[in-house]
Amino acid sequence: MRLWLTVLAALVVATVLAAGAGVRAQGAREGLSALARLGPDGVRLLPSPDGLALAIDLSRPVPWRVFVLDDPRRLVLDFSELDWSGLDAPALAARSDAILTARAGLLRPGWSRLVLELSAPYAVRSAAMERGAGDAATVRLRLEDTSPEDFASVAGAPPSVLFSLPDFPESPANPPARQRQTGDRPLVVVLDPGHGGIDPGAEREGLREADVVLRFARELKELLLRSGEFQVVLTREGDVFVPLERRVTLARRAGADVFISLHADALGTGHASGAAVYTLSEEASDLASEKLAERHDRGDLLAGVDLAGQSDSLALVLMDLVRRETRPRSERLAEALIEGIYAATGATRKNPRLSAAFSVLKAPDIPSVLIELGFLSSPRDRARLADSAWRRAVAEGIRDALSYWAIEDAAEAARLRR
Repeated sequence: MRLWLTVLAALVVATVLAAGAGVRAQGAREGLSALARLGPDGVRLLPSPDGLALAIDLSRPVPWRVFVLDDPRRLVLDFSELDWSGLDAPALAARSDAILTARAGLLRPGWSRLVLELSAPYAVRSAAMERGAGDAATVRLRLEDTSPEDFASVAGAPPSVLFSLPDFPESPANPPARQRQTGDRPLVVVLDPGHGGIDPGAEREGLREADVVLRFARELKELLLRSGEFQVVLTREGDVFVPLERRVTLARRAGADVFISLHADALGTGHASGAAVYTLSEEASDLASEKLAERHDRGDLLAGVDLAGQSDSLALVLMDLVRRETRPRSERLAEALIEGIYAATGATRKNPRLSAAFSVLKAPDIPSVLIELGFLSSPRDRARLADSAWRRAVAEGIRDALSYWAIEDAAEAARLRR
């Protein structure tokens, strides 16, 4: 086993030296499948005169890989079955000027990720796993200064050929067209708890946005199902990362009549409290909404997902035509939700109707909204979000709004068919 690991590490180092800071992958399943935890020293920063050196102590060896991403510059390490719960990510970032931020968490079931945002371009010059005493192992990396051009030339998320990641079930290449709801069947509602896994969202006073909205999504789902008027699908059922584009794909595969993304953000400056409802706009309704959209979409940057897909002009025209019908339906849904939440709680923002360029709202054929339940930066909102009675009232307001919207939307569909 020791010889096998030594040979494997040598192969990884050889790949690094030959290919620069592109993808390095290692780890056959055999002998490397059990859950690992961080060792007593966790992630260590080692002296390095011309860059950055890391040592990650593990309780046992597991498959892993390392690569870099650009704009912003990040070092990404993926591990199979590694528990990051012992890592203090902010303290790690504070120990080196080379690291701007650090995040670690579950990427998807069975796989976890560490992302270090770098202050400058660094090339991965060596990367290896060394076997220690007993079952312990250490991953060592050495990064050196490089030019922005060289860094960009090798940056990019790898295909998962050598490091097979379990994926979500794929939808058909051309799923059948979803007929607009006419009130003769349950309304299919897709609830999208924002963030998750490696992207915890806002964090204040021990609360993580990803946890807060997942709890609310589960409660709302139960309430909607009990009414008998709805079918409900969640884009994530646990603390896992789901790319923004995948959330929309899951909604389409579920045959969604409505897509509702749930969030509870925090403001770095200024004060705000109360719920708000967003619809899609290429230009945000205010500066705060623009910054909010940037922060929410940052999760996919952290996970290395490129949403800047290329589309031909015809596809863009067709999508715009579909949005012309869907956009007013989303607008009416947003208005109904604001009225429902306010009637149930009286806790909406002074100006609760907003718009921003959230990627998760860009499905052209599904009425989509984003609900900010409140702000974790507000003590009042934190208390509300922790109150089960208040959360139930919000859920009831959303349920009533969806029922009202569905009736009005079905009536419009009937008029259009005549």
